[in-house]
Order: sequence, then C-alpha cells, then structure tokens
Amino acid sequence: MSLGNVPVLVLKEGTERQTGKNAQKNNIVAAVAIAEVVKTTLGPKGLDKLMVDGLGDVTITNDGATILDEMDVSHPTAKMMVQLAKSQDEKVGDGTTSCVILAGTLLKIAQEMLEQDIHPTVIIKGYRLALKKALENLNSIAMSIPGNDKEILKNLAMTSMNSKVVTGQKEHLASICVDAALQISEDRDGMKVADIKNIQIIKKEGKSISDTALIKGLIIDKEVVSPAMPKKITGAKIALIDAAMEVTKTEFDSEIRITNPDEMQAFLDEEEGMLQKIVSKIKEAGANVVFCQKGIDDLAQDFLAKEGIMAIRRVKKSDMAKLARATKARVINNIRDLSPSDIGNADAVEERKTGKDEMIYIEGCSDPKAVSILIRAGTEHVVDELDRALHDALCVVIDSIEEPKYIAGGGATEAELAKQVRKFKESYDGREQVAIELYADVLEVIPMTLAENGGLDPVDVIVELRSKHKEGNIWAGINLLTGKVEDMAALKVIQPKAVTEQALRAATEAACMILRIDDVIQATKLDGGGPGGMPDMDY
Repeated sequence: MSLGNVPVLVLKEGTERQTGKNAQKNNIVAAVAIAEVVKTTLGPKGLDKLMVDGLGDVTITNDGATILDEMDVSHPTAKMMVQLAKSQDEKVGDGTTSCVILAGTLLKIAQEMLEQDIHPTVIIKGYRLALKKALENLNSIAMSIPGNDKEILKNLAMTSMNSKVVTGQKEHLASICVDAALQISEDRDGMKVADIKNIQIIKKEGKSISDTALIKGLIIDKEVVSPAMPKKITGAKIALIDAAMEVTKTEFDSEIRITNPDEMQAFLDEEEGMLQKIVSKIKEAGANVVFCQKGIDDLAQDFLAKEGIMAIRRVKKSDMAKLARATKARVINNIRDLSPSDIGNADAVEERKTGKDEMIYIEGCSDPKAVSILIRAGTEHVVDELDRALHDALCVVIDSIEEPKYIAGGGATEAELAKQVRKFKESYDGREQVAIELYADVLEVIPMTLAENGGLDPVDVIVELRSKHKEGNIWAGINLLTGKVEDMAALKVIQPKAVTEQALRAATEAACMILRIDDVIQATKLDGGGPGGMPDMDY
C-alpha cells in the first residue's frame, strides 16, 4: 500500500496476497476440484480410486474420507474440504462423499451468483434459510424405527455397503454389524448409547469374506506366556491385573552385603516367597486366567503353570478396558487387593492359530458390552476395504440406535427436499430468493451424480424424479439396478436421518465459511524454518 506516494511495506517480502473476487474465485476453484475427485465414487455404481503414498504403499478404495485423507493437498481451502470430510466421518461415520459433493456444488453455484454481482452475505443468508427449511422437512418425513427393529437396521447396514467391493457378502456382514452394535448398546439417562470403540476389529488375511465372524467376547493379539501353561481353559475365571508380577524394585539405590552362601540363598528364597505369595493370592481369588498389563517374572510363570493358571502379559490398556466390559472383571492395580468379587467370567479362553499368528480368544461372555469382529479376506487390500465398509455400516447402525429415524436413499430424500425448498422460495420475499432456489438445484446434484455414475442420462432422470415427487411419491428415487425411478423405501434402500442431516449442515456451513473469505495472505516458506529456529507456517 502507499500513503502520499510513499510506499509502506506491511507484509514481509515474498508474502503472497489475493483479495476480493480473485481470492473468492481461487478458493471456490480449489473446493470444487476436491469435490470432483470424489464425485465418481458415489453410489453402488461408483468407481474406486488407487492412491499411492510417498512410500509406495497402495490404497484402493471408494470411501470419500479415506481418499481425501490420503491426498496430500496444499491449498488452504482444499484442506478445509478434507477437514469437512473428516468431521462428517467422526460425527456419523458415513455420508462423507455426499457431504463434500454438496459443499463443492454450493460453492460452484455461488460463483455464478458472485459473477452477477450478488453479494456473498446475500448468498449466505439464502443458503441458511434454505438449510433451515430443508431440515424441517427432513424431520417431518423421517420414519421411526420401532424398538430397534433388526430387519430395518440390517437394511440400513446393507444400503451403506452397496457401493463397496464387499457387496456380494453384504447380508452376512450386515447381520454381524447389527448384532455387534445391539450387543454393546446401553441405556443412559433413558437414551440408547453405543460407542463404536467397544467393537474391536481384528484383521487377518486368509480364508474368504464369508469367514468374517462376530466373537461375543474378545480376541487379544498375544500368546500364553509359558508353554507349560494350559492352552485352553473352560469355565474361565478371569483376573485383570494392572501391576507387574515381579519382585518390586525399590525407588532408591541400595546395597546389600552378602558374606556367605547361606545369606545369598536366604535372599533368593525371600524373592521366591514374594512371587509365591502373588500366585497364591491369585489362586485364592479363584482365577484360572490372568491378563497382566505389565510383565510377569519367569519364576512367577513357573508357579502359575504349576497351579494350572493361564497367563498373558503386556496386554494393551485399551484391551484391558474392553476385557473388563466383556467379562465383568475389575482391573486391579494392587494384587494384594484382589478378591473373588473382582473376577470375571467366560465360557472359554483359548490360544488359537489365526493366519500366521497365535491369538487368545475369550468367548461365551455373559452379555458382553465389548465384542470383537474378526475380518478375513484373501488379500491385504480386500481386508482393508472390508474394514472400511464395516466401519461405515457399524456407524450407520449405531446412528440409528441412538436416533431411531431413517429415510429412503437413491436420491429420493434429496429430491423431496429440493421440491419443498422451491415451494418455500415462492413464499419468501427478498434478494435471497435466488440463492434459495439454487440451493434446491444443489440438493438434486446427489440423484444427478448417482445417475451419471450409473451410466444413465441425468437430465431424463431428474425430470422423471420431479414428476414422481410432484405426484406425491416422496420416496421416489433411482434404482440403479434397473435404471428406473422407483419407490426406494419399498425396495428397502434406506439410510439414517442423522447422516443426511449432518451432511446438509456441514456442507452448508463449510460453503458459507469459504464464501465469507475475501482476502488470502500466504507467508513465504523458509528452507531453514522461521525466526529462532521455529518452523514457518502457511496461512
């Protein structure tokens, strides 16, 4: 800038700055480019992306969140779109692709309005009014799930897997997801709550997808510490110990002077006696299986083996918490405090070879609130994609347990909301009317993209969709198996209301945030980092 023909340097030399329409246009172009990347992956006919990272590791997927997470984007607005997908994935676990496509299309349409000299604040107000109306209608048309109906939950899980490579086994996998989610769900303050962290996923190559199974208990990726111990215990009584089963070392340095062999033997006998007391305490409590978060001394292992007790050491803290939820055992920090009331139960604990590794199976737990799903498939890439598919399906079922409402898929809901938003536009007076109408057009981008990815003519499909919805068929959507517009609720193509609601909210807020930016200031990158050895930052 200059003041009275005297240049004044405000920003550091080399800093890049874009202002006004230039900045807005560049931001919108970056956001739309991100949306275009994932657009072809939407729906059951969507295609996959092959991602190769800097180390040469390959990922093949059509999961929107995974694709964007693997992409190394540098543009700040593109990073915002990646964060949008992460936010959608963390909140509801599905709908990331739809969310990003909606945000990108909202910005693309906004660019056309900006070129007609419509102010960003007018566009933003119109978008927010349209969002409010869309969410009101979404709540009014959503259908309820009576008493955690297993059939509805299973159809919700199968719909989420329609676009995955595992679609051929979706019925088997959906049953596993429903059983797992219902098993870990709890009543809290009169509401159903299910935490996906209580579902442990174990991935092992080998066998087929049909061998994927739900374990009503847990699988611990460890081995029995001593070959002298039993490899299987039926009627297991389980102790969970967060303490070292070793001779306690003092916190300060000490010196012991031994002058003859008898004193040395007495010293060793005392250590042996301490370990014997630890094992006796475990035996007295009634435990025949011990999971220890820390180490187990070799001598203690020998005593445990002689008592017929199975022991597993160095178990992860997260696994200990799951074991407590599954077996009803209590994690003990001091072995001296162990009592029969702290012991958990399971029908059997067994060491089994799974793939190339030995693993501990804890099965037959009574009403476990933590369970395991063992994923099996022929190759590493299929195992990873199956993991992503199960994650989405589990999240969909959990969303529906916590908020038992669902809507139809196949673009039916978006088409109905678009119809209602257009009606709302006619009742609203103001310049925002243009943005409200275009918001309705953006909602139709979901069925339009589904049609494009399915090899159909999107214009013909949208015309037929509008006609069906005008006649009052609110669940008319695209059946990509037949290429026709049909009742998706009748075809059991359904999805949780929470997923669509979050996608609409997040996409609209992200678009509004990006539209409010009219100045982008980017600092220069310094090879040696910033002043004082601190790394430089991009803005």
